[in-house]
Amino acid sequence: MRYSAAALLRNAIGGQRHWRPAWRFPRPRTRYDVVIVGGGGHGLATAYYLAKRHGIRDVAVIDKGPIGLGNTGRNTTVVRSNYLLDPSAALYEHALKLWEGLSQELNFNLMFSQRGVVALAFTRHELTEMERRVGALKLNGIDSEMLTLDELRRRVPLLNLSRELRYPVLGAMVQPRGGNARHDALAWGYARAADALGVDIIQSCPVSAIRVERGRAVGVETAQGCIEAGRVAVVAAGHVTTLMETAGVHLPIQSYPLQAMVSEPLKPMLDTVIMSGLVHCYVSQSDKGELVLGAARDSYVSYAQRGSAHINAATIAALLELFPVLSRVRLLRQWAGIVDVTPDLSPIIGPTEVRELYVNCGWGTGGFKATPGSGWVFAHTIATGAAHALNAPFGLERFARGALIDESAAAGVSH
Repeated sequence: MRYSAAALLRNAIGGQRHWRPAWRFPRPRTRYDVVIVGGGGHGLATAYYLAKRHGIRDVAVIDKGPIGLGNTGRNTTVVRSNYLLDPSAALYEHALKLWEGLSQELNFNLMFSQRGVVALAFTRHELTEMERRVGALKLNGIDSEMLTLDELRRRVPLLNLSRELRYPVLGAMVQPRGGNARHDALAWGYARAADALGVDIIQSCPVSAIRVERGRAVGVETAQGCIEAGRVAVVAAGHVTTLMETAGVHLPIQSYPLQAMVSEPLKPMLDTVIMSGLVHCYVSQSDKGELVLGAARDSYVSYAQRGSAHINAATIAALLELFPVLSRVRLLRQWAGIVDVTPDLSPIIGPTEVRELYVNCGWGTGGFKATPGSGWVFAHTIATGAAHALNAPFGLERFARGALIDESAAAGVSH
């Protein structure tokens, strides 16, 4: 969709009254080949790749609210692929490679900035773990390197590297190709591209149940009536367990609020992403100048999308220990997203014991960065009925077999 300079000026003066919608707002039909429950980045990416790569265009994406206002719009936008174990590294690296060409593919500016992701080490144990992870990443062909204190000082001049700190920084690792992107732009870009390929995007239409007959998923019950489906795919982060229960599928997942906040806009001062585990916070600066702060998840199971004062206070204390110069900066807003956490902190992607019912969930704190790769492999699984090699290790049955993919150390921060 392209506009001339005159058209842009006319729409700006006219309050955008004649601006063409980026996607259609159709009423749901009574039946689709594929119904995807969840209109966040993962669900929309799945629909796009189903249509684009597999020619399956009789698809509906159903979401309980407007596109981009769920968990996709409630994260801290970090993109990286520096995971320790081979299955995780392969999946996240595939996602990062897709990120690198995604703005061009979707013809939508995702504001993807490969400014690097720096993880700090405060103990010998952390430093040793980072050295091990850098070695493993290099064996998998993924960019990563260790930073000395002098290199870190040159890269992040405002970082407090004093030896007098309670926990002095000992070193760091960096993934140069990591960085940030705009979260809601990702949802909008995939929505527009999927819609252009014929996918119906149904907004403000809560799904209350999955219909199952004789062990097979046959459709969904929604606020706008029942919709039949040849295949049902659930990508409803934050509420996947309650929805899958309606089909008799029990998932080993617990849901927690994950805290975040942003500061008032500042002049450019931080051109990379800083992740800190022991002194717990992670921070980057947006294109608008706001500092985007990530914090720990709450310690209790909840669906509440609001900030927690004690976690926010601890995060700010950690930030000021790392960057004392920010002591007079004001917060602009705070919030929480919902993260679905599995026992091994790795996602579940694949079919279930109910025929033609597929699930993509359990991304914990790694969902945003994985969005393109997640949709790519999930679309393959739905289209072919078999897992792609990249998501085959992440099937639901791995918990029964004990084939866990434990990524607790590589989460970057101790969530």
